[in-house]
Amino acid sequence: MVTIPQVIGVDVGGTAIKLGRFSAEGECLQSLSVETPQPATPEAVIPAIVAAINKVDRERVAIATGIGTPGPADAAGRVARIAFNLPGWVEVPVSDQIEALDQRPVTIANDANCAGLGEAWLGAGRDFQDFILLTLGTGVGGAIIHNGELFLGRRGAAGELGVVTLNPDGPPCNSGNQGSLEQYVSATAIRRRTGMEPHELAKRAQAGDRDAIAFWHQYGLDFGAGLASLIYVLTPEAIVIGGGVSASTELFLPTTEQEIKRRVQPASREGLILKKAELGNRAGMVGAARLAWQRLGHHRL
Repeated sequence: MVTIPQVIGVDVGGTAIKLGRFSAEGECLQSLSVETPQPATPEAVIPAIVAAINKVDRERVAIATGIGTPGPADAAGRVARIAFNLPGWVEVPVSDQIEALDQRPVTIANDANCAGLGEAWLGAGRDFQDFILLTLGTGVGGAIIHNGELFLGRRGAAGELGVVTLNPDGPPCNSGNQGSLEQYVSATAIRRRTGMEPHELAKRAQAGDRDAIAFWHQYGLDFGAGLASLIYVLTPEAIVIGGGVSASTELFLPTTEQEIKRRVQPASREGLILKKAELGNRAGMVGAARLAWQRLGHHRL
C-alpha cells in the first residue's frame, strides 16, 4: 500500500498540547490533545511532546514535524528564545532535543506565527497576500503574512504585535514592556479589569447589561487604538482576529472599526477588512504542519 506524504503539526500551550498528522493538502488524518505537564518546564514538556507524537503516528509515516511554541523562536526554527508565560523557557534548543529523541527533522516557530500560517493556508487569510493575525487569548499573539510569506524579521522574533505600547503608564507586561496592547485586550486583562471571564461579560452584554455593554465599547476603542499603529506600519489587506475573546467580536468589532476610521487616514486603510479567524483552536496545529511542509520545500502558501 502506498502511503501519502505526511507531516506532524504540534501546538504547545500552557494547558494542552494539540497535534495532528497532515497531508500536503491540509487534510488532518489523525489528531490528539494531551494535557501539558505542570509545571510546564522544558524538561517536562519536551518528553511529553515526543510521547504524543508517537501516539498520533504509531506507524511512523510522517516525515517531519513542525511545532508552535509560546514565544519567539530563532530565525532558523531551532531554538525557543523565550516563552513569556511558561517557566524555564529561555534559549531552549527544542528542535535538537526532539530530533534526538524522535529521529525526524523538526522546525519550530512562535505559536501565533503558526496560527497565522494556518489561517493563511486553510482559513480566514487564504484570499490575502498581506494580512496580520492577532490572537486574543491569555495573552495577545500576532503574526504577519507579507507577500504570501510569514514575516519573521532579522532574528526570527518579529510579529509580537500584542506587546506594542498602548499606554506608556499602563500595567507591566511579562514581555518587559509597560501598558502593552496585551494588558488591555487579552483575556487576562479582561479578568483583571472586570473580575469576570470574557464569556460571562459577553452573556451579560447580550442580555442588555449596561455595564457589560459599556465595557465592550471601551474594549473596542482600546483594540482599535492598538490596531491603528499596526495599520500605519503594515497597511495590511486584512486583519484576522482569533483566540478565545474573538467569540465576542459582534460586541466590540463595530466600535473597533469606527476607531480605526477615526485614527487612520484613508490612504493607509483603503480596502481594509477585519474578520474573525476560521480555524479556532486548530489554527496553531494546522500552521505548524504548514511550517513543516514549507521547510521540506513547499515554500509558498
